[in-house]
Amino acid sequence: MSKSKNNADFSPNEFVVYPSHGVGKIISVETQEVAGLSLEMFVISFEKDKMTLRVPTAKATAVGMRALSSNDIVSKAMDTLKGRARVKRAMWSRRAQEYEQKINSGDLISIAEVVRDLHRNDDQREQSYSERQLYEAALERLTREVAAVKGLCEDSAQRHVGDVLESRAA
Repeated sequence: MSKSKNNADFSPNEFVVYPSHGVGKIISVETQEVAGLSLEMFVISFEKDKMTLRVPTAKATAVGMRALSSNDIVSKAMDTLKGRARVKRAMWSRRAQEYEQKINSGDLISIAEVVRDLHRNDDQREQSYSERQLYEAALERLTREVAAVKGLCEDSAQRHVGDVLESRAA
């Protein structure tokens, strides 16, 4: 999917993607004593969420932590947004569960699929509260990674994604 790195390749001041939280920045690598064991940890800051996460360096790839997507992956994600929404005829609870899994997978293209499928134009029916929550979560993850990869501010990235979604409707 994206360029793979092993633990030793992650370094302070580098942006990484943690599947269930999105884009964060490694602040430092520190050693902590946990249950009598000395563990080396990545300290990751998620500025927008005002959250700090510590991930053992040995477990980073096992939990799905990865480097930012390449420009190619971002381009594929934008192409995914341009496609037709694929809404299955399954019950909403099952679809919501699938969308949640895609969002938390950390895979940019899967997240783009959720944004594409849940995006509503002004002339379409209103979204339910849970649809809106999932859409906004996916959109936020997508725009944060696009912003980090392209070196844009989040507002610019959001406008870019919005423009791609609007061009689909035209």
